[in-house]
Amino acid sequence: MPFLKRLGYFLAGLSIGLIILAFLLKKKTTETGSEFCYFPNCRVLKDLRAKPLTFSDAVKEQLSSNVLDSADIQYFLIDGSVDFSKSDTKSKPCKTYVIENSLDGKEAAMHVE
Repeated sequence: MPFLKRLGYFLAGLSIGLIILAFLLKKKTTETGSEFCYFPNCRVLKDLRAKPLTFSDAVKEQLSSNVLDSADIQYFLIDGSVDFSKSDTKSKPCKTYVIENSLDGKEAAMHVE
């Protein structure tokens, strides 16, 4: 069998396999409701969104006085940028992350434990 014919069969099979793989990954993404991202920033934010949220007394006070909204906190957990240089990722009981984002046109940071 000539080389070009084998190459044609290989490329045809590869393209069919890639189409099936893309279809299955897209289906998995829509079923779970999360995007397909394995970068460290995405993994940390996804892990934090999956855990139940408990707030400190200062944050509860800001939420009750309408200085801060729970939608702002969710916005940080969806579109925030984790600053790993300021975060303590080595602590044993629980890790502390610093998430930065802009809030109402100003830069803000949130400390998450």
